[in-house]
Amino acid sequence: MHEPHTIRIQTEDFDPGVEIATLQGADTGAVATFIGTVRDHNADTRISELRLETYPAMANQALRDIIAETQEKWHILRSTVVHRYGSLKPGDRIVFVGIASEHRRDAFAACEYIMDYLKVAAPFWKQEATPAGARWLDARASDAQAAARWKDK
Repeated sequence: MHEPHTIRIQTEDFDPGVEIATLQGADTGAVATFIGTVRDHNADTRISELRLETYPAMANQALRDIIAETQEKWHILRSTVVHRYGSLKPGDRIVFVGIASEHRRDAFAACEYIMDYLKVAAPFWKQEATPAGARWLDARASDAQAAARWKDK
């Protein structure tokens, strides 16, 4: 069994099956996961590459803070967050979030909470390669709204 809360910021791909297996245990009643992948489009524009940049130490600390907040809100046994950076192609995996808990509601809510806050609080910058050239993506208002809905929970 691994550490109760694992965070990895890496360029390498990950195996979702291995990540899920490390979350399971005799004490576990539920495992909820999210896997984010690179799309081949954004709105009406084709995407040939997504470049993610970060400062791994800063991203790791931001994710530790998010997981600590998650533990205050829900009873979670174990968590794993893997976030890739570097050059990714459509279909590549970007992020894995996995939560193990005794009950499904805690697992679902904690998984969604981490993803919502990861999108607005972790230092990852995205650049898309499009037919018109490279463009940096701004934070989306919808991501901030998704995170804000948890304030009273």
